[in-house]
Amino acid sequence: MAKQKTAFVCNECGSDYAKWQGQCSDCGEWNSITEIRLGPAKGSGRAGSGVTASRAGFAGALSSAQVLKDIDLNDLPRFSAGAEEFDRVLGGGLVPGSSVLVGGNPGAGKSTLLLQTMCHLSQSMEGLYITGEESLQQVAMRAQRLQLPTEKLRLMSETNVETIVAAAQEFKPKVLVVDSIQVVHTDEISSAPGSVSQVRECAAYLTRFAKQTGTVLFLVGHVTKDGSLAGPKVLEHMIDCSILLEGTHDSRFRTLRGQKNRFGAVNELGVFAMTEQGMREVKNPSAIFLDRSNEPAAGSAVMAVWEGTRPLLVEIQALVDDSQLGNPRRVAVGLEQNRLAMLLAVLHRHGGLQVGDQDVFANVVGGVKVLETSADLALLLAIVSSFRDRQLPQDMVIFGEVGLSGEIRPVPSGQERLSEAAKHGFKRAIVPNGNAPKGEIPGMQVIGVSKLSEALGAVE
Repeated sequence: MAKQKTAFVCNECGSDYAKWQGQCSDCGEWNSITEIRLGPAKGSGRAGSGVTASRAGFAGALSSAQVLKDIDLNDLPRFSAGAEEFDRVLGGGLVPGSSVLVGGNPGAGKSTLLLQTMCHLSQSMEGLYITGEESLQQVAMRAQRLQLPTEKLRLMSETNVETIVAAAQEFKPKVLVVDSIQVVHTDEISSAPGSVSQVRECAAYLTRFAKQTGTVLFLVGHVTKDGSLAGPKVLEHMIDCSILLEGTHDSRFRTLRGQKNRFGAVNELGVFAMTEQGMREVKNPSAIFLDRSNEPAAGSAVMAVWEGTRPLLVEIQALVDDSQLGNPRRVAVGLEQNRLAMLLAVLHRHGGLQVGDQDVFANVVGGVKVLETSADLALLLAIVSSFRDRQLPQDMVIFGEVGLSGEIRPVPSGQERLSEAAKHGFKRAIVPNGNAPKGEIPGMQVIGVSKLSEALGAVE
């Protein structure tokens, strides 16, 4: 009889070792290394799975090599998930045979969003919802509370991956949801569910089944305390699309952001509102993020950022106050902390404004996280407005990247940003010279600037 191959894997970082040891030399954790079997023993194939124990055919059925231009794409038509914002993040809809990892904090609405999606899709195609953390009655109560159509969706409570795949082969669903991958386990590995070895093997098994059968697979993943997806990084490499549902408990809005997508743009953003009837898509997110006070206040500015494939108007606020500490504070919420410190140095050197003895607080309203540099100019002008206690015009929009030498650099898609601002009633704009339109925009005065000093002069 052939000897069973084994390996020793760290449950914290996923490092492999030839033999057991007390401490992982890569991450430094103690007693985190467990033994896993790399393959089933002879004659112990997975009953009823229909998938061989070998790793052959991970990305689909084995076939001979083909010329790229001869591959028929009509076999993989996209179909809608039922919500335009969801389709936007997915890159235009669901692709047969794709695997999607949905992560988010507890209570963000992952299960609610997927249950709504499955109830909608089950009206026109076969769907199977696997719940491993809740009972069937709990899921049914949520569906009843949300007033969802439940007459066609198949629901199953199971945590064994072999049983899940056997059920999927019996019912042949077009869409399969596993909630969540951290509670699913395989009998071939002795470690506890949620460990690195269990998550890796179960995700690989489910993904292989989805590729071979053309099933759309949704995997729900937990997040750690720092907001990253729990489990090994290899889990994110296996799947085709990774999306993260974000939102605070004191806000009814949720943002769905794409972190990896083999079929669309990365960092695409979808906005949903949590209501009594579940997750409702927000088709005009700029309107909710621009719910400003009727009374103008110093330190407030509106910027046009680019999220995925569309512009988004967001309010940014800054507060500059005398510091009572020897080391003034620099706090940024929704922005990069180091970039705030860098821009304050540029403001001192090229704008002639000294805030070294001041506390500076910056916040992006609505809980949006700005990841691009087009917010530089709006942030600096909001800081100057708060420091001088002068209000910026309510009908002004600002965007542009600020360089270390004080130059204002152009940003991509400037024309689309201005068009979005004009649609929402903005009359003035301060933009880089490179983004200034050649023709006039009806009802809007565009001021092109090339240096920080010119931008400061435009708001005085």
